[in-house]
Amino acid sequence: MRRRPAAEPDRLYDPGLQPERTELAWRRTALAIAVGSLISLRILPLVLPVGAGAWGLAPGAIGLGTACLLWFAARRRQRRVTAVLTGAAAGLPPGGGLLLVLTVFGTGFGVVALALVAIALGANSPV
Repeated sequence: MRRRPAAEPDRLYDPGLQPERTELAWRRTALAIAVGSLISLRILPLVLPVGAGAWGLAPGAIGLGTACLLWFAARRRQRRVTAVLTGAAAGLPPGGGLLLVLTVFGTGFGVVALALVAIALGANSPV
């Protein structure tokens, strides 16, 4: 069995496309959030009671803002990772801040959606 030689010190960065693939995954996530938010902007005002009209627009608007944030942050993160891996920048690659933003958004969006469903069901139930 032949052993591969150790990486040369000046060749530690693999020129593969891993940072680009990761950025594309973040962009797909941002695009999915944007599409879901646009759908919620279209559907929620129709299914919610008349008095909750503005609240029906809030999840969609927050979702679109989050999608924009993720889109630009993913590009910035990819540039930073590439710079660190190629040695053009000193320091550590970015941490899990984007994952935290996505987790908080998903949890918050789920809670708001649950509250809106409860409002819609409460308005349609006979008293």
